[in-house]
Amino acid sequence: MKITRTFATVITILIFTICSCGFNPGVTQSTPSHIPLHTPSPTTTTTPFLYITTTVSPTSTGTATPTPELFPLSIAAMRSHDYPGSPIVIEQTLPPGSNYNRYIISYLSEGLKINALMTIPYGEQPSTGWPVIVFNHGFIPPTQYRTTERYVNYVDRLARADYIVFRSDYRGHDQSEGEARGAYGYPDYVIDVLNGLQSIKSFPGADPNRIGMWGHSMGGYITLRAMVIRKDIKAGVIWAGVVGSYPAILTDWPQVTPPLHELDPSWRTRFVNEFGNPEQNPEFWASISSTSFLEDISGPLQLHHSLTDDVVPFEFSNKLYHELIIAGKITEFYSYQADNHNIASNFSLAMDRTIEFFDRYIKGE
Repeated sequence: MKITRTFATVITILIFTICSCGFNPGVTQSTPSHIPLHTPSPTTTTTPFLYITTTVSPTSTGTATPTPELFPLSIAAMRSHDYPGSPIVIEQTLPPGSNYNRYIISYLSEGLKINALMTIPYGEQPSTGWPVIVFNHGFIPPTQYRTTERYVNYVDRLARADYIVFRSDYRGHDQSEGEARGAYGYPDYVIDVLNGLQSIKSFPGADPNRIGMWGHSMGGYITLRAMVIRKDIKAGVIWAGVVGSYPAILTDWPQVTPPLHELDPSWRTRFVNEFGNPEQNPEFWASISSTSFLEDISGPLQLHHSLTDDVVPFEFSNKLYHELIIAGKITEFYSYQADNHNIASNFSLAMDRTIEFFDRYIKGE
C-alpha cells in the first residue's frame, strides 16, 4: 500500500526512578551548615523524558524508524543543547565604579543579540585572568527592565571584591533581541545565560577556570539549572531562589499576584493538559526539575532566604538544602528573620557571606 503523506505519532516513553529525600521543615540556619563527613547514600539516575516521533516517508513501504526527541525543558535536552556563545562586543562604556570599569556589552544566543552589564576590576590582572561571577537577576517586567538599573548595590559589592561581573539582560529585556516568554515554561533564559557563560570564558582578561554564578529569585532558578547542566561553574550562591521542584512550583507557590512572580503562568495549564499532573505523571515532572539531578551539581552552593519572604516560599530553599546534604554536596544555608524577598535588612551581612563563599571556592582563598 502506497503511503502518500508523512504522519507523526508521539509516544511518551519514560523510565525514571524518583529518590524520596526527607527533610525537617522546622530546621533553619543562622550559621552555615556544611555536609557531614560521611559517604553519601547512592543516588538514583534519571532517564531522560523522551518523545518518540515515528516518521514514514512517502516512498516507504516498510516499518518506520522512531526518532527520539527530548522535551526541550528537560535537563537531558538542555545538556544536549549547544551553547557556543560568541565574541563579546563592547557596546557602550559607562561611568566607572569605585575600583572597576563598567560596560554594556553584547553577545549572541541562538542568533539573537543579547546585551549584558559587565564590570572589570582596576589593578594588576592575575596571571590567569580575573575570576568571574555570572549574575542572574530576578523577575522584572521586561518592558520595565533597564541594563543600568536594579541590583546596582549587588553588582557593586561583587565588582569591588575583584570579580568580573557579567549580568545578562535575557532575551526581550531592554535592548536584547527576541521575545521574553518567561523562565518556567521555556528554556530561553537559561540558554541565554549559558551562551553568556561561554562568551565570557573566551573574553581576554577573564579566567575560564574560575567562574561562579549568583542568582536571585527567578535568577536562582536559572542558577540551579545551569549548575546541573554544565560542569564549569565552580560555585553558586542563590538568594530567595525559585529552587523547588516543578511539582512544588506548581502546587506550593500560590499565584496570588502572577505579574510579581512570573511573566507567563500559562505553562501550568499547558503542561498539566499535555502530560497530566505530578501525581499522574511524576516522571515527566521530575525530568524537568533541577532537584532531580542534584548528584550532578557542578560545585558548592550557598543559599539565603528570609523566613518571612512573601514572594517565594522559604521552604524552597530549606528543602533544597536538605536534599543537597542527602546527595553529599557542599552546601550552606542562611535564614533571616523578619526580612523581605530582597533580604534588604540583612543585605550587608548576606553579601559579606556571599563574597566570603565565592572567595573560598572560586579564588581558592
